[in-house]
Amino acid sequence: RVSVITSGKGGVGKTTTTANLGLSLARLGFSVVAVDADVGLRNLDLLLGLENRVNYTLVEVLNGDCRLDQALVRDKRWSNFELLCISKPRSKLPLGFGGKALIWLVDALKSRPEGSPQFILIDCPAGIDAGFITAITPANEAVLITTPDITSIRDADRVTGLLECDGIRDIKMIVNRVRTDMIKGEDMMSVLDVQEMLGLPLLGAIPEDSEVIRSTNRGYPLVLNKPPTIAGLA
Repeated sequence: RVSVITSGKGGVGKTTTTANLGLSLARLGFSVVAVDADVGLRNLDLLLGLENRVNYTLVEVLNGDCRLDQALVRDKRWSNFELLCISKPRSKLPLGFGGKALIWLVDALKSRPEGSPQFILIDCPAGIDAGFITAITPANEAVLITTPDITSIRDADRVTGLLECDGIRDIKMIVNRVRTDMIKGEDMMSVLDVQEMLGLPLLGAIPEDSEVIRSTNRGYPLVLNKPPTIAGLA
């Protein structure tokens, strides 16, 4: 399954979701490859605590400087979880880089000798420009991340339309950073309100949790915490 994790708006939790969802799937015994498709601002390696082990990226694979298996970084905690970054921060992308490169990557992963991963999760960059188009090209399903505020919902609605134009019909949403205290005081939309506005099937709701910042800074995804925190459980 090739899923793109997207939102339109920046800072709503795409990369955090990709890291935690990927490791949760790996813990259930699935083989997972997480692709950081944010070419300019790469962060997934930091969240996973793998930044020191990224020696090669997809750009170098396509240039013929290394093999695909050299660019894949295997997580030491869960060997069935691998990370692939598209480019190094501050590097210029080759002009012809686009959706075709990602389609090639997905095909290469599916046909590799040790077997195809069961999940390929693509962490999409914010915005709806070329980087977004590239990231969604190989996907056949999308996970839309939104927070319960109007700016995020408007952007999510726009992205839903763009995904459907691109032929991705299987779109589910995660409502992130939900605060029950604010919903009770009617200062924040409820998950049901968001669902009614966007008309998408709900994959899950994740409560606001200060532990997220701590786990990001430590490069230790939330779902690995013992005991788990509320967002980690969600």
